[in-house]
Amino acid sequence: MKENILELKNLAVSYGAIAALKGVDIDVAEGSITALLGANGAGKSTVLRTVSGIVKAKGGDILFKGKSILNKEAFTIAGYGIIQSPEGRLILSGLTVEENLLVGAYSLKKSDITIVDENDKKRVVSMSAKEQQVYNFERVYRYFPILKERKKQQANTLSGGEQQMLAIGRALMASPKVLLLDEPSLGLAPLIVRDIFRIIDQIRKEGNTILIVEQNAYQTLKIADYAYVLELGKVSMQGKGYELLQDEKLVEAYLGGKK
Repeated sequence: MKENILELKNLAVSYGAIAALKGVDIDVAEGSITALLGANGAGKSTVLRTVSGIVKAKGGDILFKGKSILNKEAFTIAGYGIIQSPEGRLILSGLTVEENLLVGAYSLKKSDITIVDENDKKRVVSMSAKEQQVYNFERVYRYFPILKERKKQQANTLSGGEQQMLAIGRALMASPKVLLLDEPSLGLAPLIVRDIFRIIDQIRKEGNTILIVEQNAYQTLKIADYAYVLELGKVSMQGKGYELLQDEKLVEAYLGGKK
């Protein structure tokens, strides 16, 4: 059984008088894809923003590798390797594709990195910041060949799907221990959505831990190891991804996902 790398315990968050999260408990196993599903306003993005330090919690706790990171500064949490690819992509439009990726690598430091060789064997290698940067560029361009083709192109001239690939790639440049993905399929065409989810699944298979917020229930549950459904700031349902996928009423009606 995999150990939890991230644990949310009775997490409470308020925006003024409005309670956004009301005692949320979520476990994220190392090397897994854990999904947060639910309607708009359910509190999904608030969970990610609180984990990454952008939003401060009112109560509860957040544990990373067993130690509390609750309400620490965002740059401190990023330094631990908890890296978010934000909703809306937030591409730096004045920079090229390659320069955007370099921004993601600014905080790299010597670290142990899990790599996958040509035989799909995983091994842990100690790498300097520069070695990680080179390795991460190779990795991002392997996942997203179109970014390599457009590396000298201004980022704001990319299509919506390409910008989403760039946002994920930029997060991967930081060698994340936990990758937070906020609505990666938002506003994308169905064919692009399938590509994005295929790549997210591949990222997990190569050893990354992913916590993903999504409204596309069907595509998410196909790749999620475990999923939580949020409703009005509380967990209303949880289970293994393939088990929740069998609940057609959940996927089709409640969550609005389509096969």
